[in-house]
Amino acid sequence: MTAGGFGPVPAPSDSSSPPMASPTLPDVTIYSDGACTGNPGPGGWAAIIVDGGVERVVSGAEPRTTNQRMELTAAIEGLAAIEGRRRVHLYTDSAYVMNCFRDGWWKRWEEKGWMNAGKQPVANRDLWERLIAETRRHDVQWHKVKGHSGDPMNERVDRLARAAIATLATRTTR
Repeated sequence: MTAGGFGPVPAPSDSSSPPMASPTLPDVTIYSDGACTGNPGPGGWAAIIVDGGVERVVSGAEPRTTNQRMELTAAIEGLAAIEGRRRVHLYTDSAYVMNCFRDGWWKRWEEKGWMNAGKQPVANRDLWERLIAETRRHDVQWHKVKGHSGDPMNERVDRLARAAIATLATRTTR
């Protein structure tokens, strides 16, 4: 499907759906997660990127944020860390992020001037716009992972997001 003339924005899938074929774009896998201590409170985000069998991690933290903002930031930064246009299988345990793409919330927000179904401004618009821009740059296949259910990569990225929060304490004590 095409979104706003910016190229294909693929339909999301769950982890049981087969990936769409795209022979010209090499596959990349991202596991993303955000975490918060308090909501709002100190937050961290992380993404594990697996490209050609090679893993790399991007992560960061903010002193006062929300869990939803950290979930969005993890997906954004994971996608932004991939050069060029690629087919990306993005795994998230965030219903907030997943539902937006699965149910097409973002399309209605754009059409309605960034107002939600309750005719209120969309929360976290700044991050949603960045995430939508990244999904337009890549061929993203969305996969929902149940959080804290034993998926090894999801558990790892959760630990990394929580570890990112701990970096805030070391920054303030130096």
